Amino acid sequence: MGPRPYLKGNLMQVPIIDLKAQYAGIKDEIISAISDLCESQIFTLGPAVAEFEEKIASYCSCKYAIGVSSGSDALLVSLMALDIKPEDEVITTPFTFFATAGAVSRLSAKPVFVDVDPETYNIDPAKIEEKITKKTRAIIPVHLFGQLAQMRPITEIASRYKLTVIEDAAQSIGATQDGKSCGSFGLLGCFSFYPTKNLGGFGDGGLVTTNRKSLAEKIRILRDHGQNPRYFYTVIGGNFRLDAIQAAVLSVKLKYLDKWNEKRRQNAAVYNAAFANSPIKLPKVEANNVPVYHQYTVAVPKRDRLQKYLADNGIGSAVFYPKPLHLQNCFSQLGYKPGDLPVAESLCQKVLSLPVYPELSAEQIEYVAKTVLNFYT
Repeated sequence: MGPRPYLKGNLMQVPIIDLKAQYAGIKDEIISAISDLCESQIFTLGPAVAEFEEKIASYCSCKYAIGVSSGSDALLVSLMALDIKPEDEVITTPFTFFATAGAVSRLSAKPVFVDVDPETYNIDPAKIEEKITKKTRAIIPVHLFGQLAQMRPITEIASRYKLTVIEDAAQSIGATQDGKSCGSFGLLGCFSFYPTKNLGGFGDGGLVTTNRKSLAEKIRILRDHGQNPRYFYTVIGGNFRLDAIQAAVLSVKLKYLDKWNEKRRQNAAVYNAAFANSPIKLPKVEANNVPVYHQYTVAVPKRDRLQKYLADNGIGSAVFYPKPLHLQNCFSQLGYKPGDLPVAESLCQKVLSLPVYPELSAEQIEYVAKTVLNFYT
């Protein structure tokens, strides 16, 4: 028997994610799907995309699913479909990936940031209402790290003020709340198939879900430059099409998604048990949620020193996110200053994400947990 593939010399290697390990288990199916696509020579939209859209709509418990070019473009085209205009305001979280607020600014609208819950790191519903003005058009809650934001109070607030809810579910495909799938709570749901996501493609890809037929039809037109029929343009859209090769790969992977998500939950449970009664603050899962642990994110003292220590011992980790959006230079014109959103600002100094991908061996997980604990002894 040769050396374990995750050993380098005498040092165990545990990357933050290992896409090669996932690919090895489904390689033949992927190659077959790509080969069939090559034989068809239909690479833009077409049958492969239509088939995937049908499967993923069913998986997300939505009537319609529209494949698009990325999670970022899913957000952008959703806002375009709602006719968000300059000076409109859209409420969202400062503790997330840039694309959420970036899509709002791309349309010259104004992102309005609401601080997050200190336990779940998702937008705090109790702080939303005070940020609503006459210019507010929509709320974009982000289901961060694989757990849904609390949608009942968010949708109740939106209904009271006649606002639209767009779910940013880029990190949470397969997660549920009160038995209901993410992406099915709001008027629109946005997903990402970036390769590192729980359901990741072989490049960029995204999806918009909705139960409203008119919106689905509008987004299909917008994703293809606004033409309907071909070469006749009803609106100004963009090139937001999902490549057929991505759809073919995603259709294969979708069959395994629930199994992979369950393995992520099992891995997280091992960490939770190991880190009990330690200085490490565990990810809190709210009682009505079933998460999918896109990231296993802890809050820790001496975060930067711990991250270096892990790297020195062959363990990958990541900081999501080192600086909140309201303090980023590109949003300086919004006028936020340090101290305005203290929970998000504090989390940026403490959070660290550890490897949690499904292909981790028990030995690797144990090694990560012991190494983290050794740092604090």
